Amino acid sequence: MGNICVIGPRGSGKTTYLAALAYKKQTMGKSKKFNIIPLNDDARQLADKAENIIRQGECLEPTVIGGEIKSVDDLPYYSFQLEIAKSWFVNPESFQVNVRDYPGEVFEKIADSNFSDAIYEGFINECLMKDVVGCLIILTEWDKANDSFYGRVMNQFIKLMDSHNRTHDLRLAVAMSKCERGELWSGRLDPETDLFRLHLPKTTDALRNNRILSQNLLRFYAISTFGVLKRNDPRPNRIDEQGKSGKASVLRDAPRWLSYNLIEPLHWLSQTTKLKGKVK
Repeated sequence: MGNICVIGPRGSGKTTYLAALAYKKQTMGKSKKFNIIPLNDDARQLADKAENIIRQGECLEPTVIGGEIKSVDDLPYYSFQLEIAKSWFVNPESFQVNVRDYPGEVFEKIADSNFSDAIYEGFINECLMKDVVGCLIILTEWDKANDSFYGRVMNQFIKLMDSHNRTHDLRLAVAMSKCERGELWSGRLDPETDLFRLHLPKTTDALRNNRILSQNLLRFYAISTFGVLKRNDPRPNRIDEQGKSGKASVLRDAPRWLSYNLIEPLHWLSQTTKLKGKVK
């Protein structure tokens, strides 16, 4: 069983990503490589939202602080059983993943702890506990201003990891979301080189050139919750529109909903086997 935290700025698509996981049978087509089973009420309710909201061309409400959410314990907590089928190069595997969905404000406060609050403090204490095996960091913008900001967040987060003695055993999967965008789709096969190094060089340097972070604990990914229309029509299967909380992405063609690479980061994060003192 692996406890994983998911963080990222507002609008990066964290909740929609988790909803697509919960709704795997529709979003991953006829693939028999993976199977995902929602295990708790929060995960099952999220799958229902994918059916009743996302597939109807609407967007999910973002996770925000306020109202009923006053502490970390009030945030959604999703539990999934992930099963990987046997193939030529992979043995069958089954593992449980427990994921907390933190609001984007938490990510933004990492850069400046002077703006911390009860939820931020709870996030730091929970995310950096020893029973958390990894953190999925979802990013979405690639302009220079956001690159500088992401870099500051990464530097500060690694310092927090160090203060909790987690720089040698907490895995970081850093993912570019919404990679169905035309500018990004062709770079999805080698995301570290063709997405992060190209578009977010300061962020990449903050992670790769950090002397206190064990580099075998870091990987880069490209993910797409909505995917493209089809193999020979790589237009994004999403439309950007104005939502209640700002710009939002909605599904363009529900019958063609086929996500890309959602499970791979979680699978890698969940692997905690150690060989000769090093993470496998």
